[in-house]
Amino acid sequence: MYSATTYNVTISVEAQFEHNMSEPDRNSYVFSYRIVIENKGDDAVHLQRRHWVVIDALGMNKEIEGEGVVGEKPVILPGEAYEYASWCELSTDAGKMFGSYEMEIINQDKRIDVEIPEFLLFPQFKLN
Repeated sequence: MYSATTYNVTISVEAQFEHNMSEPDRNSYVFSYRIVIENKGDDAVHLQRRHWVVIDALGMNKEIEGEGVVGEKPVILPGEAYEYASWCELSTDAGKMFGSYEMEIINQDKRIDVEIPEFLLFPQFKLN
């Protein structure tokens, strides 16, 4: 598991290769990932936007930006966590992702960028 803390918000990520959804003969490698966002601060935070950078093993870079995550813009109260799962497809059997969430600290009417830690995407068989 990978994790990073910015402004008392901890982002933890776990990723795995989805063998049954991938088609290596078509250069299609699917990875799922689970994100946990923990608010360790004293104020509620409201996730507004996401920005991802996805890089495959050949160095091809794709950026993804948009509102919220998985169709939601959650408010995370102090001491609480929000969890979601998503996926990405690469044209190589390995890569990495990283990025940030734009959040609003509700009581302060302040916007912050919270780091999504860089995490590796690779099938378990690559470890052998």
